[in-house]
Amino acid sequence: MKKVALFLANGFEEIEALGTVDILRRAEIPVQTVSVSNELKVTGAHNITVIADKLFTTMDFSDIDVLVLPGGMPGAKNLNEHKGVKEQIKTFVTKGKYVAAICAAPMVLGGLELLKGKKATCYPGFEPQLIGANITGENVAVDGKIITGKGPGFMFDFALQLVEIIAGKETRKKVAEGLLWEKKISD
Repeated sequence: MKKVALFLANGFEEIEALGTVDILRRAEIPVQTVSVSNELKVTGAHNITVIADKLFTTMDFSDIDVLVLPGGMPGAKNLNEHKGVKEQIKTFVTKGKYVAAICAAPMVLGGLELLKGKKATCYPGFEPQLIGANITGENVAVDGKIITGKGPGFMFDFALQLVEIIAGKETRKKVAEGLLWEKKISD
C-alpha cells in the first residue's frame, strides 16, 4: 500500500488537512502528518492546534509515495517558503511519485514550474501563481502524478480522489458510502 505524508505549516486550512487525513485513514492508507516548523504542535488558520506525527527535519521520505499539501493562509505561503518542502516536491516529481495540493497550495507547484502544460485547479484568485498550468476550474484536477483541488468545500472530492488513486475505485466507493457521501461515483 502506498504511504502518504501530509505537510502541516502554521496557518494550514484545517478542513483540508484533517479531513484528508481522516478519509485516507478510513481507507486504511498509512498517513503521517509532518510539521514543517521546529515543533510538532502546529496551529491552523482558524486557531485549531494539532500535534503532527513527525518533524520535517526527522522525517524519512524514502518510503513515502504521495506528498499532500493542504492550503489555507498563511499555511500555503509558509509551505512555499520552506526550501526543504520544495526540494522534496521536486524529488518526488523527478522520481514519478504523486504530489497533491489543494486550495492555495498549488501555488507551491506553480512556483516550481511543475504545472507547465498540466491541468490544475486552485482556490479562486491563485490562478496567476499556477505558472503555465491549464486552469480547469474543476473541483479536482488530475494530470499524471499531480493532483490539485479547488478549496475546502471540495475536500471530500480531493481526498476521495486520492483514495481512488492509491487504493482503487472499490475502496473509494466503500469509504464514500461509509461517510454517507452521496455523490455518484462513476465506474
